Amino acid sequence: MKVPVIAIVGRPNVGKSTLFNKLTGKRISIVEDTPGVTRDRIYHETEWRGRRLMLVDTGGIEPKTDSQILRSMRRQAEIAVETADVIIFLTDLSVGLTDDDRRISSLLMKSGKPVVLAVNKVDRVGPPPPEFYDFYQLGFKTDPIPLSSLHGSGTGDLLDEVLSHCPPSSEDSFEAPSGVIRVAVIGKPNAGKSSLINRILGDDRLIVSELAGTTRDAVDSSFENEYGKYIFIDTAGIRRQSKVEDPVEKYSVLRAKLAVDRSDVCLILIDAEQGVTEQDEKIAGLAHEAGKASIFCINKWDKILKDNRTVKEYSDKIATSFSYMTYAETVFLSAKTGQRIDRIFPLINAAYEQSTRRITTGILNDLLNDATARVQPPSDKGRYLKIYYMTQSGTQPPTFVIFCNSAPLFHFSYQRYLENCLREAFGFRGTPIKLIIRERGSAGEAAGGIQGALQKPEKAGRG
Repeated sequence: MKVPVIAIVGRPNVGKSTLFNKLTGKRISIVEDTPGVTRDRIYHETEWRGRRLMLVDTGGIEPKTDSQILRSMRRQAEIAVETADVIIFLTDLSVGLTDDDRRISSLLMKSGKPVVLAVNKVDRVGPPPPEFYDFYQLGFKTDPIPLSSLHGSGTGDLLDEVLSHCPPSSEDSFEAPSGVIRVAVIGKPNAGKSSLINRILGDDRLIVSELAGTTRDAVDSSFENEYGKYIFIDTAGIRRQSKVEDPVEKYSVLRAKLAVDRSDVCLILIDAEQGVTEQDEKIAGLAHEAGKASIFCINKWDKILKDNRTVKEYSDKIATSFSYMTYAETVFLSAKTGQRIDRIFPLINAAYEQSTRRITTGILNDLLNDATARVQPPSDKGRYLKIYYMTQSGTQPPTFVIFCNSAPLFHFSYQRYLENCLREAFGFRGTPIKLIIRERGSAGEAAGGIQGALQKPEKAGRG
């Protein structure tokens, strides 16, 4: 896993969820002044000093309890500790150092993971009060960090210390070795992800079982054939949140999402016998929102009774259910028999090539001039949208910055029109496209050039 995972642990009601919300900048975790509100692990990505971090909020740890709920919460937190790269151990100044804090610190030390001790509810500006220094008794190698999760003071020092324990920034790169394409295989439990990779590898390297949820972690397997070099990433099946009860499985869902993030291409596996479900649409949405090139793989096609209309009917269903991913190709296959497995590789190569494709600014603006001449930009109450120019700012997905006089006037439907023009002219088959709309107030501002305009706030959309 390339993005460092940071688990926030501690006793109940020390402010873990408040800190989690403050660090992510969003009100994600439920915050209530009652112990035990957060029962499952909640995770969200944040960024600090240009580094991406995956934060995990956990339920409070009660080292000694007879409550089934509290025991379950403790197990959740223990799993977070086991799988985290760095642990934030949060304590409470208003309560002071407790025996439970000592027991938790002992558990964390045994884990062998880097631990950053934070003392919450230090709300007053200035030197910490005398009772703050009691927390040195816990015996961690680094000094405790005073902070206020409510007001945000001290959180920068906390994140600085967390970063000092993370792998070097080069470890965060998702780039595979030169010429190697990373392929994440995602889907619901028991859709045949491990079977597909085993069939490709020609080896029973991954455990395959009719029991859903066999795969717990994201597993990388290298493979080379006449089509190229690949790293296939097998992931845990992602089921509906209400169906996820096993604490180990809950964390494996996070691993699957991170596997999508570090891939170049996603194979979205759909069980042909079950048909397209709402959960399939949500899983595909993970790849789409991450900007990943994608291919729909309809598995277990050998088990379907077919006639001359079956493929078209299934293709129409996919087009309807995944209307936001019309760029993705579809292949009907069987991991069990090997049917059409060879067709995957040309599709992977093509999707990867399209997602990394670059178009020169001159050619883009020729297309833009033609597109705006054919369909006039929208207007509102006498104000007309003026589009100045377009340039490509990145790949994976292909990302285009469009400079205009007013972002609010740049209606979504016109963005979609320009995206269709890009696809009509350049293909981009297999990959989403990202459009970033930038305002430029007047022609005089052009002196700053494209680089200056890129520093302004953005309104983005991905098609």
